[in-house]
Amino acid sequence: MNAIDVPAARERIRKCVHCGFCTATCPTYVVTGDELDSPRGRIWLMKDMLANPDQPPSPRAVHHIDRCLSCLSCTTTCPSGVDYMHLVDAARAHIAATHRRPWPDRLLRALLPRLLTSRALFRLALRLGRLARPFAACLPARLQAMLAQVPAVVPAPGLAERRQAVAVAQPASVPQRRVILHLGCVQPVLRPAIDDAALRLLARHGVAVAITRQSACCGALDHHLGHEAAARAHAAANIAAWETEADAEAIIITASGCGTVIKDYPALFGDDPAMAARARAVAAKAVDISEYLARLPPLPSVRRPGTPLAWHSACSLQHGQQVKTTPQALLAAAGFAVRLPAEAHLCCGSAGSYAILQPEMSATLKARKQAALAGALAGTGATLVASSNIGCIGHLASDQLHIVHMVELLDWASGGPAPPGISLPDC
Repeated sequence: MNAIDVPAARERIRKCVHCGFCTATCPTYVVTGDELDSPRGRIWLMKDMLANPDQPPSPRAVHHIDRCLSCLSCTTTCPSGVDYMHLVDAARAHIAATHRRPWPDRLLRALLPRLLTSRALFRLALRLGRLARPFAACLPARLQAMLAQVPAVVPAPGLAERRQAVAVAQPASVPQRRVILHLGCVQPVLRPAIDDAALRLLARHGVAVAITRQSACCGALDHHLGHEAAARAHAAANIAAWETEADAEAIIITASGCGTVIKDYPALFGDDPAMAARARAVAAKAVDISEYLARLPPLPSVRRPGTPLAWHSACSLQHGQQVKTTPQALLAAAGFAVRLPAEAHLCCGSAGSYAILQPEMSATLKARKQAALAGALAGTGATLVASSNIGCIGHLASDQLHIVHMVELLDWASGGPAPPGISLPDC
């Protein structure tokens, strides 16, 4: 098995006692009721793969491992501490290395990382997608899912991305702190207002922000497709870029999907001790923006308190990074009346490229989550939802739900503009 450290995987599998706690919190099992769509069932399939490490996996194993969202809700629930995240990552790498998929699937899996990790190509793809949307009903389900993610208007590059192009740091009046802001690849194209809000918010706190020109994609997309070499290349480029800002006390991440992978960079270099040491130094500085803001004194709110909103906790934040209540506390301190939906632990079905590769399951989970969020706001007349991850924000947005990043709301509450497309009351 080329892509799996067999002894390490077997040790992880042995920790599973088959208690079944994970089945209650696994989104795919909740939907299908199929044991093989649960973490426990997938571990059984992985065990079978390890018994034949030189053979390609069975079609059944590929089908059910493909359907895993990597939401990691099971790791939050597991009483035995099974390292499911690295198990499923290794299984995907093994599938990518040994299993020959049908050519349309191979083409799509090769195309997605190239389109989504290049901002220029992604912008072009979005503009072409707008032209194709009138014909969406005639296209295959996966292409329909792709077109559903295309915004009505493709935003121009924001302030943060323009600053990255010329390597200019965000000024602060009397900076007491200095941080790096990771922009990533998809978010600056789909919603540049998020990182621009982060710049304004950090500047009000007197924090100087560096945006390195050489850093870009975190590697998450390739990693979750099993393309380990490409994921390591992205990670190595970011590590090298961030090492040039040695005086930065933190690497701020505004997309929690990126944060989960960046904090786990050392695992990508398990066979390279020197690189793993550099990765650990970077991972030790990586924080979700909510974690960093919680270290700072709160800013006074200049807006009317009590605006109701629902909080959608992205799986990558609550399960992947185990950051559970910090964003809610920040929003409440800024004057928002935060409401939590039912089944808050279940994934919304976005999960990076999952919405494109598994459109049916993704659509089912999306409808379930939208109903839960609407239910949390029932009786308030409000439609505002806050989250921490660009994938969830684009996936769940609808005419009935206006979804924004929490930093956009914290920026608005402390004197910044209202998030795009949202009308909120003044003080």
